[in-house]
Amino acid sequence: MTQRGGQRGGGGDAGRARARKPVRDEARNTAYDVLRAVDERDAYANLMMPKLIRDRRLSGRDAALATELAYGTLRGLGSYDEIIAACSDRPPEDLDAPLLDAIRIGVHQLLKTRVPPHAAVGTTVDLVRLRVGTGPSRYANAVLRKVATRSLADWLPIVSPDPDDDLVGNLAVTHSHPRWIVTALRDAVGGDAQETAALLDADNERPRVTLVARPGRSTVEELAESGAAPAAYSPYAAYLPEGDPASVPAVAEGRAAVQDEASQLVALALTRVPLDGGDSSWLDMCAGPGGKAGLLDALAVQGGGHLLAADLQYHRARLVWRTTRDASVIVADGLAPAWREGAFDRVMLDAPCTGLGALRRRPEARWRRDPAAVPELAALQGRLLDSALDAVRPGGVVAYVTCSPHLAETQVVVGDAIGRRDDVEVLDAREFLPEVDELGPGPHAQFWPHRHGTDAMFLALLRRRSG
Repeated sequence: MTQRGGQRGGGGDAGRARARKPVRDEARNTAYDVLRAVDERDAYANLMMPKLIRDRRLSGRDAALATELAYGTLRGLGSYDEIIAACSDRPPEDLDAPLLDAIRIGVHQLLKTRVPPHAAVGTTVDLVRLRVGTGPSRYANAVLRKVATRSLADWLPIVSPDPDDDLVGNLAVTHSHPRWIVTALRDAVGGDAQETAALLDADNERPRVTLVARPGRSTVEELAESGAAPAAYSPYAAYLPEGDPASVPAVAEGRAAVQDEASQLVALALTRVPLDGGDSSWLDMCAGPGGKAGLLDALAVQGGGHLLAADLQYHRARLVWRTTRDASVIVADGLAPAWREGAFDRVMLDAPCTGLGALRRRPEARWRRDPAAVPELAALQGRLLDSALDAVRPGGVVAYVTCSPHLAETQVVVGDAIGRRDDVEVLDAREFLPEVDELGPGPHAQFWPHRHGTDAMFLALLRRRSG
């Protein structure tokens, strides 16, 4: 039967929406596949996304959109789920995971991008119809239309706890972090609520791409010829404002690499500590995947020295081998060392940690980390630090580094080591980083995303004395 206006069945926009064949949008499907891989296989988004972009031959705006939708959705997931709960008759945890991930992508488009609301809703409904089913697409449509009635700034006060009653809960929802991470970061910045909020905000920003020109093999000037700009702190660093780092010739040839500026500087600080006696034998004890080892290798060669790089896992040692040129690379357990005591002049210990300092780069990590792992990691870090101090000769120096500002993984580990041993002298790490301000009260150095635009890298420098 023909309806008024010449439309058949179902009437109006709803009828046309049901009759229209859903359109497959490759950028949005790629973002969706990344989210599903993170949920189903514990995949790493920063590894999955480049592979899918290559395999599906996405480029330009499509590649940028897929990346923004996947990473942005994963960063904002905590806030988005609270908003979805307010717009749904079921809590998010009761929704089928494939449907929930698609709705999250739609919410991100509505609240954090310039995608017009009708396009954000329409493309998400198409995505659900194609990947989940027609019935769920109607549910997604209803939820997203409710979400679209307010901006993110309007939604957050509605769905967040009152800060006067629950400040941590308010920060957790407003800035999309688990409560335990908010508490840990607040403690690390000294309890200041405003600075905690600034740090959480910085975690939700896309990090800039920073390159390292490995000394003796490339220069910042060469990187600048490929469009990079000299960095603020490291003499070997340059910021790449756009484009694929692999398209930079020096990177493609292994003479330069992508490396966070704080990661460069903690390695550089280790090399700047003056030593009495020899300075030819260096160790990177937990070297994988090889960023710091690549820089230390180049610096060691320039000074007539040699780097031994070790990692417990074969595949990580393999990555170190690929990123170094002159270093010796072995598979070895730092707790059962393959070297004699006191064999090295300088030792880098970049200890396994929670990675809370790199949440900008690993958007899913905040939801994957478990606070119960912190004590276990801290115990491992302490044992590794003892092993590193045993590996360095008297008069030599150890750099203890974590990509985490968590007090239990940083100051507590170092303090406990000092309490156990009578052969350790703590150096003021800030003295060896004169380029950088606001590294904390000392003697250790703490980098911050909101202060320095780097990962939240921690550095302690320890000299071994004759015991």
